[in-house]
Amino acid sequence: MTAVVVAASVAMLVSLLGTPLFIRFLIRRQYGQFIRQDGPTAHFTKRGTPTMGGVVIIGATLAGYAAATIVAGRPPRASGLLLLFLMVGLGLVGFLDDFTKISKQRSLGLSARWKIVGQGVVGIVFSVLVLQFPNEQLRTPASTQISVIRDTGIDLAFAGTTIGLFLFVIWANFLITAWSNAVNLTDGLDGLATGASTAVFGAYVLVAIWQSNQNCQNLVTAGPSCYEVRDPRDLAIVTAAIAGAAFGFLWWNASPAKIFMGDTGALALGGALAGMSILTRTEILAVLIGGLFVIIVISDVIQIGYFKMTGKRVFKMAPLHHHFELMGWGEVTIVIRFWIIAGLCAALGLGVFYAEWVVG
Repeated sequence: MTAVVVAASVAMLVSLLGTPLFIRFLIRRQYGQFIRQDGPTAHFTKRGTPTMGGVVIIGATLAGYAAATIVAGRPPRASGLLLLFLMVGLGLVGFLDDFTKISKQRSLGLSARWKIVGQGVVGIVFSVLVLQFPNEQLRTPASTQISVIRDTGIDLAFAGTTIGLFLFVIWANFLITAWSNAVNLTDGLDGLATGASTAVFGAYVLVAIWQSNQNCQNLVTAGPSCYEVRDPRDLAIVTAAIAGAAFGFLWWNASPAKIFMGDTGALALGGALAGMSILTRTEILAVLIGGLFVIIVISDVIQIGYFKMTGKRVFKMAPLHHHFELMGWGEVTIVIRFWIIAGLCAALGLGVFYAEWVVG
C-alpha cells in the first residue's frame, strides 16, 4: 500500500510542479493549439494555448512508478511495464499528431490513416507481448479469454494457437483504438477529460488493490472468489501514478486552461485505460467505469449515423459536450456536471465489481 501512495504522490507533485515549467518552454517555442473553424466560437479565444501537456502526464507517471518501485525494493513486473509501454507508445503517436498540427499551422494533425497505423503498431506489439512472460504459476499478463469482471468461458484461442492469437490481437486492438479515441473525443473542454480520467483511474486503483489482496497466487489469503490476475499490485502502482499525474495536471488544465493535454495525453490515457481493462481481466466492466467516455462516443456515432441516413442532426454539434455549449450552458457548468457523471459511472463500476465478489 505504501508503494501505491508513493506512486500517486510523486506523480502528482511532478505533474503539479513540472507543468508550469513545460508551459514556459512551449510558450518560448510558440507551440500553441490551433482551433477547428466549425466548432463553438467561444473556443477561438483558446487559440495559441500551449498543447502537448500529455508529455508531463506521461513523464510524471514514469517518475511515480520509478519512485514506488525503489521504495518497495522490488523489481518491476511484466504487467506494469507492458502497461507503461502501451501508454508511452500511444502517447508518442499523439505527440506526432500534435507536433504536425503545430509545424503545419493547422487544426488537423496526422491523417486518419497514419494515426490508425501508429495505434495499430503499438497495439499489435502490446497484444502479442501480454501473452508472453509466464510467471512461476505459468500465468501470463493477459489471457485470450474475453473478460467481464473475470475471464469468461469465451476463449478466442478455441480455434488453435495461431488463429487464437490473431483473434486476440484483433480484440485487444479494438479496445485500444476505441478507448484512446474515446478519451480523445472527450478532450474538448478545459479539464473535462483530465478530471474524468482521474476518477476512472482512481477507481481502477481500488480494483487492482482488491485483486492483489484476493489474488489466487497468494496461497495464504486465496479463497474461492480469488482473481487470476498476474501482477495486480504492480498494476495498482502504475494506475495510482496515472491518477496522480492527471490530478496534478488538472490544476493547470482546469478552466481557463493554461495548457491542453493534446492528443499526446488523450491517446496515452485512453491506451492506459484499455490496457488496464485487459490486464485486470475487466474488459466489459470498463464500459461502466469509463461510462462518460462511452456516452461521448455514442453521441458522436448517433450524430454521424443519423446524419448519413436522414441528412439531419440529432444534436446541435457532436460530441455531446459541444451540444450543451451551443445550448448556452457555460463551459465550467458542463465540465463539472460531466465530472459528476464520470464519478457516478466509476462508482457504479466499483459497485458491480464488489457485488460480483460478494455473490461469488
